[in-house]
Amino acid sequence: MDYRTPLSRAKGLGSAKSGTGHWWMQRVTAVALIPLSFWLIKFLGLSLTAPYQQTLDWLTSPINSICIVVWIIAAFYHAALGLQVVIEDYVAAEGPKIISIWAVNLFFLFLAIAALLAVFRIVSIG
Repeated sequence: MDYRTPLSRAKGLGSAKSGTGHWWMQRVTAVALIPLSFWLIKFLGLSLTAPYQQTLDWLTSPINSICIVVWIIAAFYHAALGLQVVIEDYVAAEGPKIISIWAVNLFFLFLAIAALLAVFRIVSIG
C-alpha cells in the first residue's frame, strides 16, 4: 500500500530506503575505529621515539600493516559519511547539494588512495 500522492510519485519524492544502511555504516565504522585508533596511536608513538629501522620493521609486519590499511579505509569512509550527512542537512538547494556530496566523496577517495599508496610503498621498501 502506497501512501504517497501521485505528484510525489511523479517527482520521485519519498523514502530513498538507504538511510538505515547509511546510519549503520556510520556506527560500524565508528566502532571499528576505536581499537584501530589505539593501533594508530601506538604506531605514531613508535614513529616519534624509535629509530627509523625499528618503525619500518613494525609497519612491515603483516598484522600491523593490515591494521593501518583498515584504519585508513574506515577513517576516510567514516569522514565521507559524516560530511554527507552535514551537507544533506544544511544545503537546501538540490544542485549544490549533489555536487557537494560528489566532491566530498571524490576528495576522500583521493585522500584514501594516496594514504594507501604511501603505506604500500613503505611496506614494499621494508
